[in-house]
Amino acid sequence: MIQKKIEGMIAATFTPMDDSGNLNLDIIPAMVQRLIEQGIQGVYICGSTGEGSSLTTQERKTIAETFVEVVDKRVPVLVHVGHNSITEAKDLAVHAQRIGADYISSVPPSYFKINSIPALVNCLAEVASSAPDLPFYYYNIPGLTGVSLDMLEFLKQAEQSIPTLAGIKFTTPLIDQYQACLNFKNSKYDILYGVDEMLLSALAVGAKGYIGSTYNFAGPLYGRLRESFDKGDLDMARKLQLKSVEIVRIIVKYGGLAAQKIMMKLSGVDCGNVRLPLQHLSISDEESMEKDLQKIGFFD
Repeated sequence: MIQKKIEGMIAATFTPMDDSGNLNLDIIPAMVQRLIEQGIQGVYICGSTGEGSSLTTQERKTIAETFVEVVDKRVPVLVHVGHNSITEAKDLAVHAQRIGADYISSVPPSYFKINSIPALVNCLAEVASSAPDLPFYYYNIPGLTGVSLDMLEFLKQAEQSIPTLAGIKFTTPLIDQYQACLNFKNSKYDILYGVDEMLLSALAVGAKGYIGSTYNFAGPLYGRLRESFDKGDLDMARKLQLKSVEIVRIIVKYGGLAAQKIMMKLSGVDCGNVRLPLQHLSISDEESMEKDLQKIGFFD
């Protein structure tokens, strides 16, 4: 499958919820408009940031339908369809193609761990074949799935079995492996970098497209980082990357995804809170996090 490669920032979007933990679809138009105005080149929905693993299949379909409708082809929509059940993942892939999504992506099943590349390829081939008209990205995030395999070997073995394979959402800090994948077969595949706080490292080895959660509320920062890098102003690029590192350190300090949803609220779009098993921030932690963000100039 020949397709244009993705370039620029893709926001891994949050799933907005109300105070009871139900979907709050009314927020999605404001989310999308804000992202587009801030220079985002696409959205990746129902992934880790979107709490996809905590949503029902029907909820994921509803979210996908809403994003595709609201985005209205202004930027590409990538739908994550990964599931512990291959059957459910295939159903989500069929649905994504039917509603007009632009791409699909999938983690592998992770309850029963995959420990070989042939097994990984077999699982992903089943999912990708259910949406034969859509380019497919493998979502490599070993920190959450526990599936840690050599991605260059994956590309070598997958190209025959997954004809729609477009590339990898590469969410691991292994820059050497990332660079090897970027250059496989004269850059045949689209390797989208997924570690926001290491974006400058990825740009240095040739990254063109990147997917991340902090692009939702710090998109302009990364836009300036990319511009500085392209102009050869590495001092400024390093300063901007350091600001990203500081933001991510605060996110980790206050609980990861729950902290990011609060940061979205502080940035002007209230996506609600997280769903169990993730835990809400306490009021005191929210206040403390806001003070920490003020110290690093997050609101400037």
